[in-house]
Amino acid sequence: MLRRVRETAPVALVPLAWTFAALAHLELLARHTAFVAHVVMTVVLVAFAALSWRDMQAHPVLRAWLAVIVAGAGITLLGTYALATDAGETLLRATVFGWLLVPAVALVYTGVELPGDEAAWVYTVGGALSAVGAVAFLYGSLAGAALALPAIALAGVGQTAGIATAVLQY
Repeated sequence: MLRRVRETAPVALVPLAWTFAALAHLELLARHTAFVAHVVMTVVLVAFAALSWRDMQAHPVLRAWLAVIVAGAGITLLGTYALATDAGETLLRATVFGWLLVPAVALVYTGVELPGDEAAWVYTVGGALSAVGAVAFLYGSLAGAALALPAIALAGVGQTAGIATAVLQY
C-alpha cells in the first residue's frame, strides 16, 4: 500500500502545493499556516526520498526526479526558515522560484529521455510552461510586476500535466 501511495500521491500533492502558493500570494493564508505547510512538505519530501531511494536508481529519469525531490526538500527548508524567522520576502521568493525552475529542468529532461510513444511531449511542454513561469516570476520579482499568480498558474499546469502523465503511464 505504501508503494502505491508513493506512486500516486504526487498527482494530488503537486497541484495542492501550487494552490497553497497562490493562496499565500493572495494573502489568504496566515503566515503560520504557510509555515506548517512548509514543515509538512519538507517531512513528506524527505520521507519520500528515503523510502524511494533504491527504486529511483533504476532509470536516469527517476534519478533526475530523485534529485528534484532532494533539492526540493532543501528549497522548502529555506522557505520554512524564512517563515519561521521572518527573514523576508527575498528568501520566500527564492523558494517559489526554486520550485518553478528545478522541476522545469527535470520535465524537459524527461521529455528528451523518454521515447515519443510515452507522451514525451507532455513532459517537454510541462517543463516549458514551468520554465516560462520561473522567468515570469523572476521578472515580476525584480521589476515589481504582478506576475506571481500567472507564473504559479503556468507552473502548476505544466508540473501537474507531467506528474499526471507519469502516474497514468506507470
